[in-house]
Amino acid sequence: MKNFYEQFKTPVITIILIFAAFFLYTKLAGPIPFFINSITTTKTDLFSADGQGQATAVPDQATIDAGITAQAATVTDAQNQVNTKTEKIISAIKALGISDKDIKTTNYSVTPTYGQGVVIQTAIYPPVPGGSQTITGYTATQNLEINVKDLTKVNKVIDTATTNGANLVGGANFTFSDDLQKSLENKARIIAVNNARQKAQSLASAAGVHLGRVVNVVENSNLPIRFGVMQSAGALPKADTTAPTNITPGENSVTINITIYYETY
Repeated sequence: MKNFYEQFKTPVITIILIFAAFFLYTKLAGPIPFFINSITTTKTDLFSADGQGQATAVPDQATIDAGITAQAATVTDAQNQVNTKTEKIISAIKALGISDKDIKTTNYSVTPTYGQGVVIQTAIYPPVPGGSQTITGYTATQNLEINVKDLTKVNKVIDTATTNGANLVGGANFTFSDDLQKSLENKARIIAVNNARQKAQSLASAAGVHLGRVVNVVENSNLPIRFGVMQSAGALPKADTTAPTNITPGENSVTINITIYYETY
């Protein structure tokens, strides 16, 4: 035991003296300062290239806007005229195979119509218009939105609506169904990515830049244009069955724009 004590006596005394020295230093001179250097590196030089892809198809559905407007001396008479014609139109369109869920009322309104008052002036004949406006009658209007999922029925739906009393035709808009829209977007997206990659390789090769890993991809899509066949509001003549409506859907396109960002080395 004596040998063990003598062996560790000197180191223990040394450690005690060191701590005592630190204690006295901090009391007299303050805390000992420590310095830490932090270095953060971020690679901000990115190489980007744009690519565009487009997929085209014939629309597979259409939306038709049709309506009825009527004028009468009283609110009840104007509403009765519109309600009667609307029921007739809806019944005829459903007979074509259009379901209830595809026929929706988008507007129903009743508004007064005004006429200018007449002021009798004894010095002037005939009397001249003037004075406050007066209500001369009422206008009732109902608009229908008809979704047609069988394009072979589009022209027939329009003719049926006008034949049965519709005097407002707002347009026939040809669009893609959700399934067809997604399919076209996927095709356009693949084309856009391939174009962006090819463009990036070509630009990098010309500039003497070496492309690293892809760090980001940004997509912008352009929705297909809704093509409408418009008729002005007002009393349309009764449809002539010898000259049926002939509206064609043509083609619509979905465009996807892609930007790919690369690291360089």
